[in-house]
Amino acid sequence: MKFDAQKALIAYSGVLTAVFVGVMVSGAVSGVGPARFTEIDVQRINVREPDGTLRMVISNQTSFPEIPHRGREVPHPGRDTAGMLFMNEEGTEVGGLVFGGKNADGVKSSGGSLTFDGYEQDQTVQIMGFQQGARRVSGVFVNDRPEESIDYDVLTRLAGMTPEEQQAAMLAANMDGQPRAFLGRQGSGASELVLRDGAGRARLVLSVAADGGARITFRDENGQATRVVTPEG
Repeated sequence: MKFDAQKALIAYSGVLTAVFVGVMVSGAVSGVGPARFTEIDVQRINVREPDGTLRMVISNQTSFPEIPHRGREVPHPGRDTAGMLFMNEEGTEVGGLVFGGKNADGVKSSGGSLTFDGYEQDQTVQIMGFQQGARRVSGVFVNDRPEESIDYDVLTRLAGMTPEEQQAAMLAANMDGQPRAFLGRQGSGASELVLRDGAGRARLVLSVAADGGARITFRDENGQATRVVTPEG
């Protein structure tokens, strides 16, 4: 039989490639050592514990998860964004970092939000920046949430409901709460510190308007100013 050097070289190259790929795959699967890349393009990255519990997701908008809850996903009533999502030791969402922006018909919008949730609840702290056309709001928000966990089973039934029905269902699912504090820039252009009572009513407002006018306002439970302090007295 005549020895064909070219065919032998092709066969050798194929075997060597297969062995190389096998080593790379087995190393990645077994976790023998870290894999190093200069650059990667992905749509979603899942970070898990050794037992498979999902702890963090980095994702584009298309592949972004719904609401992780103890190893399953339940529908989110209105999340359409890219970013990062954080989960606790039980695989339930505890916060995230999301962002987005576009120019639609000449109206520019942009925004980002970093949130931290209560246990099986919605956000209690939010750092947010938002732009919609000429309107801009940015600052830190603090919220009260119910002690009870969200009823995640209710969220699985939101699809097909009207917006009004969804709102009522979310309230029934313990997804309500009250704002307690805000520090930042309002849509009016004023920088403000707003402190609210347990019912979410603004009771003390420290404000500096865009033109420099400063005031401290005390309000009653009906929202009426009971005292206003200005630099002039």
